[in-house]
Amino acid sequence: MIAQAALLPGDRLHLSHGPIDLIIGADGARDVAFRAAYQRFETVLAELMAELPLLRQPVGAKPNGKIACRMYRASLPHADGLTTPMICVAGAVAEEVLAAMVAATDLTRAYVNNGGDIALHLTDEATFKIAIAAPNGHNLGTVEINSSEPIRGIATSGQRGRSLSLGIADAVTVLARSASMADAAATKIANAVDLPDHSGIKRAPANSLRDDTDLGATPVVTYIETLSQTDVAHALQRGETAANTMRDAQLIDGAALFLQGQSQTLGLPVQTKTLKKEPHPCLTS
Repeated sequence: MIAQAALLPGDRLHLSHGPIDLIIGADGARDVAFRAAYQRFETVLAELMAELPLLRQPVGAKPNGKIACRMYRASLPHADGLTTPMICVAGAVAEEVLAAMVAATDLTRAYVNNGGDIALHLTDEATFKIAIAAPNGHNLGTVEINSSEPIRGIATSGQRGRSLSLGIADAVTVLARSASMADAAATKIANAVDLPDHSGIKRAPANSLRDDTDLGATPVVTYIETLSQTDVAHALQRGETAANTMRDAQLIDGAALFLQGQSQTLGLPVQTKTLKKEPHPCLTS
């Protein structure tokens, strides 16, 4: 299997290789940037596979590869004897491909979207907008990121995502200074949105659900009954506490947490005008 590339409407590039699927946009010397993205992308999967056993171990020994080192740095603040560098692999891949583009040519704005984990490049007066919406389609508003702000990463995690979750959040969207930092934080905050002793939440060992998980026998959530509004608010408060701790430590800049029709946001300058119903989180022009 080799890396595949295709141009999409809107001057975007689609790259896919095994489980990795990227959507890329760039303003500037687009052709040069897209060639650089593909050339770097061709090596990504082999590079990760070479250190996969280490990356699936709890954060400890420093890896060697460039992407693996991005994963290590972003996961290190969350090291707890269970968290592995794989917590932020999607964000780290997006970052690395974007870095190759930026190194190849001058770009005013660019992004690499790896399944909702997004790495950003903004210069001059460039801006980037995302719509913040709950999984049920309810919009909270849009967030505009300016080049003068430090935010360069967006990530979403939770029960509606691709990975197993220790918590019950439908989704948690995080803005941070890099895509790998946002990815790691979104996962940890989504895990913190929880009601550990609730009888209506079912769990099973992660390795009983997926053979390739890095979580081993850690219990992950498999079922959540409809919760009372009080229980939902309590679970979201647990997640908000975790998010505020990360914000105080400058690990994130803002977050939006969603669970069964309720939400909490912190640090997000949400604009509530001119909203359209969009999936979460959504790229806008």
